[in-house]
Amino acid sequence: MAFSTLKLKTELLENLSSMGYNEMTPIQAQSLPAILAGEDVIGQGKTGSGKTAAFGLGLLNKLDVKRFRIQTLVLCPTRELADQVAQEIRTLARGIHNVKVLTLCGGVPMGPQIGSLEHGAHIIVGTPGRIVDHLDRNRLDLSNLNMLVLDEADRMLEMGFQPQLDAIIEQSPRERQTLLFSATFPEQIQSIAKQIMYNPVMVKAAVTHEKNTIEQHFYQLDDDKSRMQALQLLLLEHKPESAVVFCNTKRETQKVADELEGLGFSVLALHGDLEQRDRDETLLQFANKSACVLVATDVAARGLDIDALDAVFNYHVAYDTEVHIHRIGRTGRAGSKGAAYTFYNDQDGYKIALLEEYLDREITSESLPSLSLLGSAPNAPTMITLQIDGGKKEKLRPGDILGALTGDNGIEGTQVGKILVTDYRAYVAVNRKVAKKALSKITSGRIKGKSYRAWLMK
Repeated sequence: MAFSTLKLKTELLENLSSMGYNEMTPIQAQSLPAILAGEDVIGQGKTGSGKTAAFGLGLLNKLDVKRFRIQTLVLCPTRELADQVAQEIRTLARGIHNVKVLTLCGGVPMGPQIGSLEHGAHIIVGTPGRIVDHLDRNRLDLSNLNMLVLDEADRMLEMGFQPQLDAIIEQSPRERQTLLFSATFPEQIQSIAKQIMYNPVMVKAAVTHEKNTIEQHFYQLDDDKSRMQALQLLLLEHKPESAVVFCNTKRETQKVADELEGLGFSVLALHGDLEQRDRDETLLQFANKSACVLVATDVAARGLDIDALDAVFNYHVAYDTEVHIHRIGRTGRAGSKGAAYTFYNDQDGYKIALLEEYLDREITSESLPSLSLLGSAPNAPTMITLQIDGGKKEKLRPGDILGALTGDNGIEGTQVGKILVTDYRAYVAVNRKVAKKALSKITSGRIKGKSYRAWLMK
């Protein structure tokens, strides 16, 4: 179904066309007509389904730019997801002049947010805890709100944000449109929907691509020792450039990551016990190919935006089928081939039966690669991340860093990967083979006439 069939503002349609977006994804086709008609909508869809554009187009179509008041609030469970959502809304809004989108998240200083709020905004994207902080101090006025969006609502509840959600809803006008998006749909979400929504339209994006583009492999194993050996063998056999290993608990996540590191693998751990900065740097290094394996819990990995993930490993079977589908949907995206490897034991019979029903096939245990592989070395990541002690506050831009690296006698532009500039730090991925030369170019040279300290991240 084409976007042009919808009653969208001309500027939005023209911008979509300029970006090459003509056809809607299933969740957009099902939800947008109801969203544009002003109805409350519950959308079930996972990362990569196009849900952000669905509610993004809905809220921008409803927005009255001339009224410089907060008209939309989008709540997200994590800072990373809030940043992604805000960026996508800004991209969708390019055809409309002077749309002000502001992110309010924890883990960053309060001062700049207070200043930005004083200047006003149309759309707020934020995490529940920080939004409540601003509401409690009367810095945030929701009296003009006409749309409330809960993105990844299931994860917000998993993270214990129910009290904050209640407090925010209490301060929102009753006369508003509410949109709720969730990858899974547990009972707690259903009860929240009943309390805060009015006759919601339920839409569910059919999950189809895993069955076609994701090869699923299953291995029956007895204990943790055999799981670790199986994981080691499969990583050595397939040598994925980027792989995520899913564990069911934070403790197990760290344990598996530590064991893999001890075996010589390039590995990072991602779980709820990490400080925000450590979490940001872990995601950054994995996304820019400076590490080959990420061991993560389901909660920590939600909103993970990684292109071309080669493989997903389920160290233990997920608690339910929907979570399993969500996990493996990380690989084989955008039409590329992916692989999922799942370890299970005798106690997992019920979960395996549910998966068989979903996949419409019998699950049988496959043979693991030969033990002779245990003597071979794990593959090293192609990139390494260089951290520079300067950022946007020093007016540093990605182009300045690229120029410094590739200038006189520098490295090739093709040896430079992703560049991220934050307020006080900059990060650039460079090919591992030229890491020392790249470091020397930054530390011994000058960027915009100024010297900067830099180091290689471990």
